[in-house]
Amino acid sequence: MTLPPSTDTFMNALLQRRIRPDVLGMHAYAVQDSKGMVKLDAMENPHRLPAGLQEALGRRLGALALNRYPDGRVNALREALAAYAAMPAGFGIMLGNGSDELISLLAMACDIPVAPGQPKPAVLAPLPGFVMYAMSAQLQGLDFVGVPLTPDFELDVPAMVQSIEQHQPAIVYLAYPNNPTANLWAEADMVRVVAAAQAAGSIVAIDEAYQPFSSRTYLDVIRANPAANAHVLLMRTMSKFGLAGVRIGYMVGPQALIAQVDKVRPPYNISVLNCECALFALEHQETFAAQAQQICAQRAILLEALRALPGVIAWNSDANMVLIRIAGADDAAHKVFEGLKARGILVKNVSKMHPLLAQCLRLTVGTADENAQLLKALQEVL
Repeated sequence: MTLPPSTDTFMNALLQRRIRPDVLGMHAYAVQDSKGMVKLDAMENPHRLPAGLQEALGRRLGALALNRYPDGRVNALREALAAYAAMPAGFGIMLGNGSDELISLLAMACDIPVAPGQPKPAVLAPLPGFVMYAMSAQLQGLDFVGVPLTPDFELDVPAMVQSIEQHQPAIVYLAYPNNPTANLWAEADMVRVVAAAQAAGSIVAIDEAYQPFSSRTYLDVIRANPAANAHVLLMRTMSKFGLAGVRIGYMVGPQALIAQVDKVRPPYNISVLNCECALFALEHQETFAAQAQQICAQRAILLEALRALPGVIAWNSDANMVLIRIAGADDAAHKVFEGLKARGILVKNVSKMHPLLAQCLRLTVGTADENAQLLKALQEVL
């Protein structure tokens, strides 16, 4: 009689046999436990809907036909987002379950089979940058090429151009502003990198996740010179608009290019609830614009206060976050992170993400009261 294997032994053998080795070696995207904390770690809009709008939205969502698949309301959302973004003529728009899904779908669409021994298509992006660019490439079996920024977190244009020429990437990602550094790269530098990508036959995906807080949009450059940007896709999200819990991302670009990427999108990837929430928010966009103005005003106050603290370097920001560096020993940022956490303030410790981020913490811009609590705790810890 053959005895059944132990559960642990069976599961380990199953995982080793059926799960990809690179997936077994990966770490899942980590979300910090924020229960009972002042949550300043995820670049969320800290403002909720006014009570009157909460009630109106609840009634609207309650009347939806949840027993049916999403229908033409998704098309209404596409039209509303295209109008909100002032989408250029000849462009198409594609919706995703947040920007993360759009990033994954773009990698899937660009995964062209190659002959044995030939290099796989590559995804290229500056580093430090948004982790999902590299993760989506890895999960799709593409190579990822990271090009370090300068010590001041600016684009290293010669290095970017040289790397694009060498690797001929399928996709070049440019976050504008960048995450986690929060800065907006010089327009002239962006234009040079975009031109190098066009010469290499690469698609450029410009990620404007933080556009509500930014002083510029690359759409203006695209409108001014469409021919030089015929290979450019521009992504945005409603998460920073104020709907992080709703999960709506959208990507605009030349119609012919969007149409091909849209073929790999799962049917009904946007729920009727998410769709209606987004439409409701766009109908009341002045409320969210006022919230963004408040956040930008608080950002200026926070930056001034941070720069007055001894041992703290704070970089300029065009987003709803601020990157700071803590002076001191190699574990200085970790100690400050833990000290803030012990005082009920949750921020993001990015000091181990990349060598350029050594001793750095990323702080979300919160409400006036949340920022005051952050500064008081930071003073105590320092």
